[in-house]
Amino acid sequence: MFRRSALPAAVAGIGVVLLAAAGCKVQIQDASPAGTSGDASGAAVTGASSISHAGSLTIEPSGGFSPVYGLISKARHSINVTMYEFSDTTAEHDLADAARRGVQVRVILDHRAKSVNSDAYSYFRSHGVKVTWSSPDYRYTHQKTVSADGSEAIIMTANLTSKYYATSRDFLVTDTNRADIAAITAVLDADFAKHSVRPGHGSDLVWSPTDSQDQLIALINGAKKSLRIYSEEMGDRTVEKALIAAAKRGVDVQVCGENEDGEYDQAFGTLSRGGVRISYYSSSTGFYIHGKVVEADYATSHARVFIGSENFSDTSLNQNRELGLITSSHPVMAAIASTFGADFRNGKKWS
Repeated sequence: MFRRSALPAAVAGIGVVLLAAAGCKVQIQDASPAGTSGDASGAAVTGASSISHAGSLTIEPSGGFSPVYGLISKARHSINVTMYEFSDTTAEHDLADAARRGVQVRVILDHRAKSVNSDAYSYFRSHGVKVTWSSPDYRYTHQKTVSADGSEAIIMTANLTSKYYATSRDFLVTDTNRADIAAITAVLDADFAKHSVRPGHGSDLVWSPTDSQDQLIALINGAKKSLRIYSEEMGDRTVEKALIAAAKRGVDVQVCGENEDGEYDQAFGTLSRGGVRISYYSSSTGFYIHGKVVEADYATSHARVFIGSENFSDTSLNQNRELGLITSSHPVMAAIASTFGADFRNGKKWS
């Protein structure tokens, strides 16, 4: 959650996966960190989405944030934003433009991240955007979601903090499932007004602090073949035990994470001794693992993947406002699997 400093200059040559509509072709460019090579480069996969909501997946850093800007620009009635950190002048101006053309724009910013969010908060207040600080009911409002017109949402692992765009591995998934959008809107209504709410799951949403830990543990415990995991933070003992139990029952468990200044040495050591394979990055590499993904049993009929804002920490799972989803979309999983393979191979191995 906490980025200690801006990372080194942009990483050149890190690619993008753009997934258009269900059933489309997904072209994967070079998805590995600069100066490395991987078999994700030039690969292509095809497949049809098994659920209607998996409209598009963008993999950062080279994917860019045009899906977010485009969603804001095309909105006609309403835009709702919940964001842990917001420091992106393009998105700020786009939201102000939407407010000027009569769109109802509401933004929730985390109250503990005022050092980052204050400029955006002030800009919104002076440009017709309805903005509020997050509810004190949650330790952090770490959710990263933009929705529009009650018909489309982008659920992200990334914050709208532009100084990190060039160097962070992150994921943006578009959701067009009406039940999901209704649930997301109902939660924003309550959170904006500082009212209590029990979030609805829609078709496949994963909320903190409601039951994200239970859902992620169920996904891990159900794995029979493989687990590919991106997590910026570690430290939740319940998750660690589930990963070790999976490895001991023969599941190939791989974790690709961040380990600045040895912060997660203890967690990685525990996992490694339990049979989990670890690959990690630090700021010295100029590449930051910020994504939060759990892909279970890829290339099997029961494969599923979680993408969202939740890290593997007690705070994230049990105290924060967070949001993710679980999908069985084959193109989404294929794109993540290829990207993960390169990232895992090029990271530093724990031994």
